[in-house]
Amino acid sequence: MKKQLLLDLAERAGWTGAQAALSLAVVELADVPVWWAAPVALALSSAKGWVAGRLGRKGTASTLPAGADPASLARGV
Repeated sequence: MKKQLLLDLAERAGWTGAQAALSLAVVELADVPVWWAAPVALALSSAKGWVAGRLGRKGTASTLPAGADPASLARGV
């Protein structure tokens, strides 16, 4: 596997795990049914993508450095 693909995979898996763990913590602290964790994780994922798109490179929601991001390499950024 290419290094960029592995970094992209690790980034996505890491963010997904963090969002899932945080959403479960939120629903536990709020004392609401655990099925609410899915919409909370969706909101966290959307917020992360929006913030990364504004603070990171234009046209991508990645938080990887430009040299490691497959989306940036494909565009020649």
